[in-house]
Amino acid sequence: MEIKAELSVDTALLTLTLMGKFDYTCHQLFQASYDSIIPAPRRVVLDMLEVPSVDSSALGMLLLLRTYAGGDEADVSIINAQPDVYKLLQTCKFDDLFNLKPL
Repeated sequence: MEIKAELSVDTALLTLTLMGKFDYTCHQLFQASYDSIIPAPRRVVLDMLEVPSVDSSALGMLLLLRTYAGGDEADVSIINAQPDVYKLLQTCKFDDLFNLKPL
């Protein structure tokens, strides 16, 4: 997996563009893409256009990102999710925790 992280000039928005299979092998890379940004940005956007699949550990990583971003107060969006990924996120009720936007 490859991750491109962009922090806005005012540090209010972090955009993470994920490319490749989102699974347990990228845990450290995913966490490192946001963990050093303190304080956490007010908004986080994950662009998953190039993510063909996610596994259960990726779901856990998304929950850790949400905690980092403020938990229940977090403003985290997942955009451009492929149909299979979007369906899995909905099935797991992640639409209650994140702003989901499919392709």
